[in-house]
Amino acid sequence: MPELMIYQSKGEGELFVEQFLQQLTPIASDEVTTTVTIDANQTFQEMDGFGASFTDSSAYLINQVLDNEQRTDLMSKLFDPEDGIGLSVLRNPMGASDYARDLYSYDDLPEHETDMELTQFTISHDEEDIIPLLQKALELNPEIKLMASPWSAPGWMKTSGSMIAGELKKEYYQAYADYFVRYIQAYASHGLVTHAVTPQNEPLFEPMHYPSMLMLAEPQSDFIRNYLKPNFVRNNIDTKILCYDHNWDRPDYPLTVLEGAQEEVDGVAWHWYGGNATAQTEVHQVFSNKEVHFTEGSGGEWIPPFEQAFSNVIRTGIDILRNYSKSFVLWNMALDEHNGPTVPGFGQSTCRGIVQINQQTKELTYTLDYYALAHFSKFIRPKAVRIDSTSSQDLIRSVAFRNTDQSIAIVLFNDAEKAENVAVNLQGTDMLTFRLESKSALSIKINNNISDISVS
Repeated sequence: MPELMIYQSKGEGELFVEQFLQQLTPIASDEVTTTVTIDANQTFQEMDGFGASFTDSSAYLINQVLDNEQRTDLMSKLFDPEDGIGLSVLRNPMGASDYARDLYSYDDLPEHETDMELTQFTISHDEEDIIPLLQKALELNPEIKLMASPWSAPGWMKTSGSMIAGELKKEYYQAYADYFVRYIQAYASHGLVTHAVTPQNEPLFEPMHYPSMLMLAEPQSDFIRNYLKPNFVRNNIDTKILCYDHNWDRPDYPLTVLEGAQEEVDGVAWHWYGGNATAQTEVHQVFSNKEVHFTEGSGGEWIPPFEQAFSNVIRTGIDILRNYSKSFVLWNMALDEHNGPTVPGFGQSTCRGIVQINQQTKELTYTLDYYALAHFSKFIRPKAVRIDSTSSQDLIRSVAFRNTDQSIAIVLFNDAEKAENVAVNLQGTDMLTFRLESKSALSIKINNNISDISVS
């Protein structure tokens, strides 16, 4: 057996975060095994990467509550590909979301005033915490791609007159398209390139206790086709436009948008709060030239930690990747001991951050989401291409990629209620056999030299 590097999370709540060398116990040839076969000749999507969001709340906690030493160590553990888990996609709110300390857009006005020329536009709010953290993240990992999504247009553009609920008024479609251009240009002035935007976060959800904006499929198609994309072209902006940005249970929405604005849309963004990841493939089969992205999924108190919650992130992450997604992005990078801060009037939050930062004690805790993301992001690097992986037993879940250095990364999860013996075969050759505990994740990296295998 080869000597293996272990970096493993187990479903019983034990987190092995130290890397060490260990011999795996050989499995007798007559023992029943589940075979996972990797075929590098069958290829699928190219990865952008894995990540989360520097919401206003997350950025405040990391930049203002942590001390310099804590912040430096955390940023390294999040973004450094060698010393950390190498997160490479950041999807941030354009203005306030539910996880912000107050309501704000980039062009707030007194009631009944308008600003068609956006003379009051400013990203000064983001310059305090969010932009410095984005810049530091890019220093640690230059391969990071930035995405942006608004929870609401400025209130004066909407039927509600507020960032809470309402729809975008038709007469402000051009001003809103200009708003996106100003945001992209302002961020670019700080050395931050916006890789992709969506016109609206969760456009079919209109909560009354945090920023939101209803945007049905036909209006979104109209806005993208006749205002947003032409504005990008006029201003020489090559930022990608992703439609939808909502749950798997309404694939009809992106299908409608793509039918009406196919040439102007680069892909579809998905969330996991309803439906099944197979919706990604359903739309991909109709519009195979459009990118698939998973842009938001939060863990929280609705699934008990550790095993159930950890298993859910790993299991669902594998499904997301097997259904053509180029990204796997969770929600808040950091929340406090009360799962906040949240906007005034939000009530009790049940979401979980990638890390928890206690505002009273300043204690920093890495949550199960950090370790779940690590199983993907540590070895599946940007521009990796998904390759075929099949398992002889459905409860041994797998996904595999070939990195640009030609190394092969495989993520496995035992969803069975008992330990299973597993054999991983690459191109028909027995590479490795091992015992995989119930509800445990294992990530394997096979380098150019086939005998050089590391397991995470």
